[in-house]
Amino acid sequence: MNLDFPAILVAATLFTGFAWAIDALVLTPQRRRKADALVQRGAAPDSNQITTTLKESAFVEYCKSFFPVLLAVLLLRSFLVEPFRIPSNSMMPTLLTGDFILVNKYVYGIRLPVLNNKVVEIGEPERGDVVVFRYPRDPSVDYIKRIVGLPGDKVGYYNKTVYINGDPVGQVPAGVYIGVGSGIAMSGASERQEQLGEVLHDILVMPHAPGVEGEYVVGEDEYFVMGDNRDNSNDSRYWGPVPESNLVGKAFRIWMNWDSANGGIDWNRIGMKIQ
Repeated sequence: MNLDFPAILVAATLFTGFAWAIDALVLTPQRRRKADALVQRGAAPDSNQITTTLKESAFVEYCKSFFPVLLAVLLLRSFLVEPFRIPSNSMMPTLLTGDFILVNKYVYGIRLPVLNNKVVEIGEPERGDVVVFRYPRDPSVDYIKRIVGLPGDKVGYYNKTVYINGDPVGQVPAGVYIGVGSGIAMSGASERQEQLGEVLHDILVMPHAPGVEGEYVVGEDEYFVMGDNRDNSNDSRYWGPVPESNLVGKAFRIWMNWDSANGGIDWNRIGMKIQ
């Protein structure tokens, strides 16, 4: 079962904030009036009794402590930057299993959490961007791929080569790939440099592996995405384009890598920019 973390975070923030507000606006004045009444009747001769009367409950103390933290996390995660973990090899060699990445949440516009409605237009996705999006067939699952086709493009894929509006995307051989850790099975694949728009990046192909081929016309407000590990990626070639409303953000940095099959932390990947 996939937990809807954004919904849980919003609910927790609203709950703790509401509890704090009720205490500040209703319960605290009541406690003050009760303490004043004790003083006027002479029923509270020492300050300890007054302090006890004015003190909020432990539940309210916890809410007051957690609310600012939850609110800060909600704002940061919803509108600025969100961390993700790469669970598979579909974006090799750009991203490896065990990479922890940061995703820019506002580069394509500001969306409301949970509802995902865009409220502020900022920018548009560009060809070559590595994006996180909600999988069209199951929006509770996040995917990460590279944008190949923009709205209106005719995208073709034949003989391990991408075609955009009839023109082949340039590829330059970069040798034989040697995988490590969880990606060791890709050792022996052909590594190539591909130029998508202004983005020069590496891809992996298995020259003799069968794969789906064909042409696809990208609709309005849709994007055609593919994994850099072309013969080991479940992407738009199989289930179609990604609606613009499903975009979460643009991946821009690796902040950690942990792959137990490769001995734990790969210090060389920390801080790498995602091309």
